[in-house]
Amino acid sequence: MRLLVTGAAGFLGSHLCDCLLALGHTVVGMDNYTTGSPANLAHLVHHPAFQFVRHDVTTYIELEGPVNGVLHFASPASPVDYLEMPIQTLKVGSLGTHKALGLARAKGARFLLASTSEVYGDPLVHPQPETYWGNVNPVGPRGVYDEAKRFAEAMAMAYHRFHGLDTRIVRIFNTFGPRMRPNDGRVVSNFIVQALRGEPLTVYGDGTQTRSFCYVDDLIEGVKRVFFDGPPDPINLGNPGEYTVRDLAEVILRLTDSRSKIAMRPLPVDDPRVRQPDITRARTLLGWEPAVPLDHGLMRTIDYFRKVLTT
Repeated sequence: MRLLVTGAAGFLGSHLCDCLLALGHTVVGMDNYTTGSPANLAHLVHHPAFQFVRHDVTTYIELEGPVNGVLHFASPASPVDYLEMPIQTLKVGSLGTHKALGLARAKGARFLLASTSEVYGDPLVHPQPETYWGNVNPVGPRGVYDEAKRFAEAMAMAYHRFHGLDTRIVRIFNTFGPRMRPNDGRVVSNFIVQALRGEPLTVYGDGTQTRSFCYVDDLIEGVKRVFFDGPPDPINLGNPGEYTVRDLAEVILRLTDSRSKIAMRPLPVDDPRVRQPDITRARTLLGWEPAVPLDHGLMRTIDYFRKVLTT
């Protein structure tokens, strides 16, 4: 198959390109480097089955030749990014999704949308199944990301129902691993970088808010299964193991052997109090569930950041 991955130079997009190439497919990676990095794709520059196109997906997408699948991962995806780039975030979720869907329809290609657990907002149901409609503040600072993804899901389903397009939606919960940016503002990368630098680990609120952390290899395996064998309606992908943010900080201090202290800061507006995926559908329909233990994934990620911070 010839597959287009938007957001290919990002954390997840680059790992997805690796996975699809390893399966023997031809991959076109597309990115405008708003939050992606050329370094994430440097190892693919001379790969015979990989082509890179620098392009902003909020404008018309044109690719010559057949395209069998479009996997739409383009979007700022960390709080730092989408709070600094609110308009770009809304545009890539709406216009970018529309343009990517338009290409998929023109080429008769399958379409996969990388959505997010943020569509559940600050959830009143725990853990969160796909049937939960969410508790999102549309006019809060996080609404630019939450509502962009909710709109993108609605657009994908509209193309599926009205145009008969073969679509997939994955709702991605907290994922971590190599190729995260040191300054991306996500809790795992924040804590690891702070611990390695001997800086205080910044914990917001009282640290009792919970998150579920999935290693990138597990997540990409789930995306692969959804793309090739999944249904058109949303599927949660994430690790159902639930940890408080304070617990995560303690684990990272232990694994890095750091003497950093923990610094408490005020909780950001609309920060979710709990976050845990119900992955019953993924288990039942795809036989998928995470396999990498948290400590193992964190050690691989810590090793990556040790190299990044010393080069």
